Amino acid sequence: MCQQTAKPLIDHKVVFHGAGSMAEAIVRGLIARSVIYADNIVMLNRSSSERLAELRSRYGVNGTNDPEHKDEYLRTSPVIVLAMKPKDAAAAIRDLAPLLTDGQLIVSVIAGMSIRTIQGLLGKKQPVVRTMPNTSSSIGLGATGIAFSKEVSEEQRKLALNIFEAVGLTTVIDEERMETLTGISGSGPAYIYYMMEAMIAAGIRGGLSKEQSAELTVQTVLGAARMVQQTGEEPAALRKKVTSPGGSTQAALEVLDKGDFFETVIAAVSRCAERSREMGAALEAELAAEGENN
Repeated sequence: MCQQTAKPLIDHKVVFHGAGSMAEAIVRGLIARSVIYADNIVMLNRSSSERLAELRSRYGVNGTNDPEHKDEYLRTSPVIVLAMKPKDAAAAIRDLAPLLTDGQLIVSVIAGMSIRTIQGLLGKKQPVVRTMPNTSSSIGLGATGIAFSKEVSEEQRKLALNIFEAVGLTTVIDEERMETLTGISGSGPAYIYYMMEAMIAAGIRGGLSKEQSAELTVQTVLGAARMVQQTGEEPAALRKKVTSPGGSTQAALEVLDKGDFFETVIAAVSRCAERSREMGAALEAELAAEGENN
């Protein structure tokens, strides 16, 4: 009996306006999980033919930086993922505006740019999905926050979720919570890496080789995360299980408490969220000033 190839979840063109590392991470996940056929993915950039050739060779996707071809793809694709650098975003979105029709979905992975700002640059109430993925998306273990403009249809919501579920976990939030999410999952990998740096350094100072210390640290962090995930227990409960009264783990935690570790981490997350808001406000002020000067 002949077995038919499963139909992909997304059966039309998706254009990535920008071909950097985050765009590649998403494309890798989409193809690896058979969410879309590679020849339905189009990647655009401004000038680097070498980068586009690399992506074509690696994933079998389409790519171009030819202005006429770019405009045609942007004019006809049902989904456009804005994945350019923040400094290039305003000009690119303004140039995109006259090419769009009402039903095309805009998906943004641009940090700090609000739905209101994107719609303002487009000059119309286009359906917009704002997302905040993190770098773990590149290995399919990302955590992505998603917010929708009111113009986004139910079908478009599902489509956006399908895209980001291909690279990890997704959570739908109100847009005003996006900065808090940035402080936790957007920048969160860096906090864990920093903790790992310190643990590796401690091992080396204690006489372990760099390789031994790194290997033990990585496995410890991986195992701790999996324990929380697989047991469903709260981190606090698991911590208590490995902390014997008067034991070595308790002694270590007491040192962390003396350094106000718990509140310092909370303060770091809060400052990250605050800085994200500041950057978004600065971008909006810059764009408003440009508008007044034009």
